[in-house]
Amino acid sequence: MTRANEDVNRRLLRARDAMDRAYAEPLDIPAIAAVAHVSEAHFIRSFRAVFGETPHRYLQRRRVERSMFLLRETDRSVTDICFDVGFSSLGTFSRTFREIVGLSPSTYRDQNDPFIAPNCFQMMAMRPLAAVRSGRESRSSKEAVAAEAS
Repeated sequence: MTRANEDVNRRLLRARDAMDRAYAEPLDIPAIAAVAHVSEAHFIRSFRAVFGETPHRYLQRRRVERSMFLLRETDRSVTDICFDVGFSSLGTFSRTFREIVGLSPSTYRDQNDPFIAPNCFQMMAMRPLAAVRSGRESRSSKEAVAAEAS
């Protein structure tokens, strides 16, 4: 890897870390690209090349991961959780949650009890199965499980 590539990767990691810290806040591509010190278009292309998904999809997935935890561990309403993790619309939250997890937020809550294990095991076990694979951005849990089984 060249020094230039290392520098770009370091900048992208810095931007991804900023997204992880502020996932619940309104974030836009110009602000995140500024953290990486690159143009918006270059940031989107580079981010996807390095991490396998667009910045927008990464942010959505992080928000859904956090909402999965809140749905399992709290009795707060789905609407409250939706706004707490950074979605501005309950409809968008529900659609995105279903795309990534394969279940509606309410069904997910009904089917998943609080997870009792060290946090590192919880994070590994509860990661959505729809993480980017083979260049596809989204896959339902059922599709992902079927693909892994074959």
